[in-house]
Amino acid sequence: MVDFTYNSNAIEGNTLTLRETALVILEGLTISKKPLKDHLEAVGHKDAFNYVISISKTNQDLSERVIKDIHALVLMNLPEDRGKYRVLPVRISGAESISPHPIEIPSKMEELLNEYKSDNRHPIIKVADFHIKFECIHPFIDGNGRTGRLILNLELIKAGYPPINVKFKDRDSYIDCFRDYEEKGDSSQFIEMVAKYELDELGVIYGLAMEKRTT
Repeated sequence: MVDFTYNSNAIEGNTLTLRETALVILEGLTISKKPLKDHLEAVGHKDAFNYVISISKTNQDLSERVIKDIHALVLMNLPEDRGKYRVLPVRISGAESISPHPIEIPSKMEELLNEYKSDNRHPIIKVADFHIKFECIHPFIDGNGRTGRLILNLELIKAGYPPINVKFKDRDSYIDCFRDYEEKGDSSQFIEMVAKYELDELGVIYGLAMEKRTT
């Protein structure tokens, strides 16, 4: 949970180190000279991560309510915007196109969720494709990336896979996936990225299982 929180927040510009993140969310400490916003983002992501783990056991369908609940926990530093679709137009950093106008967001999200529910492709393909499209809609004023990665992991866990940890060191490659989708209209690059992360996670789990078996 500490590692996931550190990496997801760092991708979005949070300045807490991995150790500092651990001190904030495990010990409740305040890090000198670090912004209050960064502390609140760490605590909010921790709460949202724990929420995702808890609801993954219920196997309920992904819904607008679940997405807004995750976002409400993530956005601890902006209480007035928690769990609410944005009311202002935005442009995603590094993207050529402008995200949908605020008036379009409810219908765009409904369409995306309906498409996701009827998608019969492999779970990794399905959830990776959803993630790319969710981020392009950019339904919230802030916290879209963190919320989107938590949704990604919620759906992977429900499908029987370990959660993946999109690393801060891979931020440029991650952003390139969105540029590729914008240019070509397909999410293959991110699907491959998720699949590679899954193989890495499964390799760690297998190694731990073999180690336990020999002790």
